[in-house]
Amino acid sequence: MPVQHRWDLMPAQAIALQKELAGQVDTTTPIDLDHLKLVAGVDVSVKNNISHAAVVVMRYPDFEILEAVTATMPTKFPYIPGLLSFREGEVILEAHQQLQLTPDVYIFDGMGIAHPRRLGIAAHIGLWLDRPTVGCGKTHLYGKYTEPGLERGSMSPLTVQRKDHTEIIGMVLRTRQNVKPVYISPGNHATIESAVELILRCTTRYRLPEPIRAAHNTAGQF
Repeated sequence: MPVQHRWDLMPAQAIALQKELAGQVDTTTPIDLDHLKLVAGVDVSVKNNISHAAVVVMRYPDFEILEAVTATMPTKFPYIPGLLSFREGEVILEAHQQLQLTPDVYIFDGMGIAHPRRLGIAAHIGLWLDRPTVGCGKTHLYGKYTEPGLERGSMSPLTVQRKDHTEIIGMVLRTRQNVKPVYISPGNHATIESAVELILRCTTRYRLPEPIRAAHNTAGQF
């Protein structure tokens, strides 16, 4: 069931809500990669305290842009590491309401469950959309890892230590040879394995997957 809540929360309330919602995230259902047709990229650009969100839908596997929607609103929530979804979530959903197409999966510039409270932006908005979502972060936020090999496709687990076991929360993935890796984690209705495979399938000549590149470019055009 889709999740809905207010966005105008204080940081302490936002953290409490993250803890509450994290248990609803589904990371056991693989993305249906065999029938993949539409992949969306999601990104937000903030300039002069104004947030610009873009959701770009691309056809798989040729990555032609079929639809791009945007929304703009004042940036109401401060920048606090771990609370990105409260800064960007509302404007993303505002843009998403304009979509005519229904993506099979969404790739977010940010984290899924690789997050201190297992609710990065891809997981959080994935609960709102009730659709498969994946986080593809450019920088490290949470968890320990060893550097993966330098070849494309090399990866190493992103882990956290629980009381009685080590949990894998994502993968550090090399999408191009000799370039910095990206940090992949499932959002909602996705597994780690299917999330990694999706990112590899959607990455061509560049470090970042094509849907994220398209969303970044669209969000920055204001």
